[in-house]
This record gives sequence, structure tokens and C-alpha cells, in this order.
Amino acid sequence: MELYIILALVVVLVETTILVLRSGGPSLVKNGGRRKVFIDTSSIIDGRILPVAETGFIGDELIVPKSVLSELQLLADGADSEKRARARFGLDVVASLQKVQGLKVTILRDEPFVSEGVDNRLIALAKKYGGLIMTNDFNLNKVAVVEGVTVLNINDLAQNLRSEFLPGDKLKLDLVQKGSSTDQAVGYLQDGTMVVVEGAAGQIGNNVEVEFIRHLQTSAGKMMFAKKTGSDMPKSQTRQTGRKPQRQTREKRAEQASPSEKKEQKSVSKQDSRSQRRPRRKETNEDRLVRLANK
Repeated sequence: MELYIILALVVVLVETTILVLRSGGPSLVKNGGRRKVFIDTSSIIDGRILPVAETGFIGDELIVPKSVLSELQLLADGADSEKRARARFGLDVVASLQKVQGLKVTILRDEPFVSEGVDNRLIALAKKYGGLIMTNDFNLNKVAVVEGVTVLNINDLAQNLRSEFLPGDKLKLDLVQKGSSTDQAVGYLQDGTMVVVEGAAGQIGNNVEVEFIRHLQTSAGKMMFAKKTGSDMPKSQTRQTGRKPQRQTREKRAEQASPSEKKEQKSVSKQDSRSQRRPRRKETNEDRLVRLANK
């Protein structure tokens, strides 16, 4: 009887162990569901990690090794003024990250000065603790991928979040409604972004080619501004429209001129006609030599 009880307990224990391993419960409880992300010097100096963390998008544990802090301190004490300013800014970023509410930042007490280099130390730490590396360093990124370590790159994040269309880009857009101004029309991109087109109120309901001018990003969303392509008046037309008013003003001035002013205008015109009638001076041998030299 006791043997059956012991066998039953063993079976229950085995089934419980299998269920626990499948659910992964202990690992989540132990690590709190956070990944360990080791931050490189380049990501700290870059500074964009701070606003990303302040928005609450980073739920992982950020680990700053002591060797990285020592490298920042060494640059901050260096003779290069530019590197010194960037390193001091990086130290301020670390201090600000520690103050972000809900973000866990850990200073790992490893060796401050390592003979194999900070990059190799980061890869070794990521392998040891099963973590990731956050870096903007292109070479470290490539080496870490070869070593089998996952890399987070702020540049990749910025590239994926940038606007699909930049100022100067052109697109065929359906205009569906009026804008806030009387000469504006509104269309929408495939992702739902509103596009306000200047001077296109008469094209509502049509598919018009537009050129993007600028975009506005707020917490409420993104809005883009554009203009119709070819809406600017050609230069030839502007020149013609610019000459007509000048001719009209000259004729009006001539009609409104006093008798004395008319006499002066006639004398000036006579002098101009006399100067045009003067015979041209014959070309001398010296003139021919100068003309040949200029050729």
C-alpha cells in the first residue's frame, strides 16, 4: 500500500514539474519579466535613450557596467574639449536615467579598467547573463551579432519611426474635404495621416499630384502640409506680367508731365538719337591686335 502511495506522489510531482517548465512561471517571477540590456558608451553619449525611457517604452532592466562609466570618466578628464563635453553629457544622461520613474537602472560592479577593451567586456557580460547590448557603434554591432548576442540600436529605431515622406517628395493624393482655410484641401495617406494641401480647394474630389513641404508631429498625432505641383507661375509669365505695368506707368507719366518736363524728355531723346547716328570709329591695327589677343 505504501508503495502505491509513493508511486502516486512521484507521478504527481513529475506532472507538476512538467507543467511548471511549460508555463515558464518561475523564470518570470525570478526575473520580473525584464530583459537585461547592457548599455554601450555610444548609446549613452547619444542621449536619445533618455526621452525614449521617459515615455515608458523601456520595460527592461538597463545595466551600465562600471567599465563603461570609467570610460566616460576618462573621456571627461581628457584634453579634447569636444569629447570632454560629450562624455560629461553622457554622465548626466546616466544620472537622469536613474531618476526615471518605473525604470530599473543597475550599475554593475565589474572591473573598472579591462585589458580586453570595453566592447569585448560588454559581449562577455551579455553572454554570461543572457542579456542584450544597446549600442550605436557599427563595429560592435556587427561583432555582437556574429557572437550570437542580440543588439538594440537607437539608429534603427529612429529609422523605422521617421516620416515616410520628406519635404520635396511627390505623391498622387485623393482630396476629400476642405481644410480650415478657404484655399486648403485635405487628403489622407494610407496610414491615416492627414495631409493639408495649400491652394487646392477647387480640386476636392480629384486625384492631384502634391509636393510635401513640412510635417508637424505632436502628442495627438502627425500632420503633413503640401502644395500642388506646378502651382507656381512660370518665370516667363511673371516677366510678361511685370513689363505691362511698367509700360502703363511710363505712358501715364508722359501724359501727366508738365510742358517743361516734356521739353526735357524731347531734348534727351534727341541727344540719344544723335549719339546713335555718330559714325563708328575705324578699326586701327592696334585694335585688331587687341581683338586677336582676346580671342
